[in-house]
Amino acid sequence: MATTRRQSTPISDTEVLRPGDDGYDGARQVWNAMVDHRPAMIVPCRTPEDVAAAIEHARQEGLEIGVRCGGHSVIGHAVPDGGLMIDLTPMGAVRVNPDRRRAWVQGGALLGALDAATQPYGLATTAGNVSHTGVGGLTLGGGMGWLARQYGLACDNVVSFELVTAGGDIVRASAEEEPELFWGLRGGGGNFGVVTEFEFELHETGTRALTVELDFPASGAAPAVAQWRDLSATAPRQATYTADIAGGVVTLGFVWIGDPEEGRAHARVLDALHTPLERRVGELSYIDLQRIGDSVEGHSLRRYWKGHYFRELTDAAIEVLVAQDPAVAASLQAYGGAIADVADDATAYSQRGTAFEYVAAVRWTDPTEDEARMQSARDAGARLEHFASGVYVNVLSDDGAAGVRRAYPPAKLARLTALKDAFDPDNVFHLNQNIPPSGSAAT
Repeated sequence: MATTRRQSTPISDTEVLRPGDDGYDGARQVWNAMVDHRPAMIVPCRTPEDVAAAIEHARQEGLEIGVRCGGHSVIGHAVPDGGLMIDLTPMGAVRVNPDRRRAWVQGGALLGALDAATQPYGLATTAGNVSHTGVGGLTLGGGMGWLARQYGLACDNVVSFELVTAGGDIVRASAEEEPELFWGLRGGGGNFGVVTEFEFELHETGTRALTVELDFPASGAAPAVAQWRDLSATAPRQATYTADIAGGVVTLGFVWIGDPEEGRAHARVLDALHTPLERRVGELSYIDLQRIGDSVEGHSLRRYWKGHYFRELTDAAIEVLVAQDPAVAASLQAYGGAIADVADDATAYSQRGTAFEYVAAVRWTDPTEDEARMQSARDAGARLEHFASGVYVNVLSDDGAAGVRRAYPPAKLARLTALKDAFDPDNVFHLNQNIPPSGSAAT
């Protein structure tokens, strides 16, 4: 077992941010503007030893621990109200060895930094759809992205993790070292420690991409959606089929990673759909594709969502989907391909037989609209829950223990609980989609 026992080192008081300090408010701001938590302390960390010292201090002082990377948790798990926030953003470096096709990514890096470091070599690995997402949170929950149908989820491409445990030990987990921990970190979330470095396998992806979008009026769009669904089932792995439903318009199409001309050729299959209101085909760089979902408004919007997995997208589910509240932005993204090539019990990530992921999202600026906006997303999700087979753990919001049970089947949840017992029996890391140790309730 590759474990480093560190010497106890106090946190550096000169860098700790407290309420009223310059930089404090900026450091606690996250992607969802609804989150207005005020930690007692924010500890910027530059090394694994810094992380270990912060954990020790929090435990000695009885402070809840939150861990910030990209800050994209919709309910703000990274920012503990009155607790200690471990700020990994200073640990944002990415190192690439193009000959070995490996990238070593620090725990605070964003997806954009990973792409920027690998694309000059024509290399990439699965890395989400929004460049300002944190590598850590995305990967630990599974990590869907435009390359997943070709190369698997982000977690499937991890070769090793460097982790700081609740006890302050620095541990390396891989297929050879701490294999059970390696299994749990690939989809089990932040329940077992703070990951300070990821080693990723890279792939020769090239640098070009293509997007194809066809717009239809939502009223009467169900037949087109059904045809799009059927085409997705036999699509090449370079294509990730997507659908968006909002404002009375249904947009159907796909994202293609690879030779754009091959993508244009594949786009001809969409001619089988009904005549669209508008058709858009765009060629762009992979880097620009990864930024296409970025929020130009930054962290100024209030946000909420609900999600499902569909093992099968039935005609009945499609009828409900196209009739949803036009104020809710819903999306579907196709799975399959290399995601399903991996045995479901090979990683903590679950439900690899999923055909489509669904998310109902809302965003707004007026705090007086909070309850109504959130309820609209809940209602959209509730209307489709009957058809769902589960949920992606990274899309859970305020679902609590019931949501975790939807994300993992019972046998896998039992195995994750045993791993929690081994690495965090006191549930130090509970500000997440929590898997509590045995004998305790979810916090």
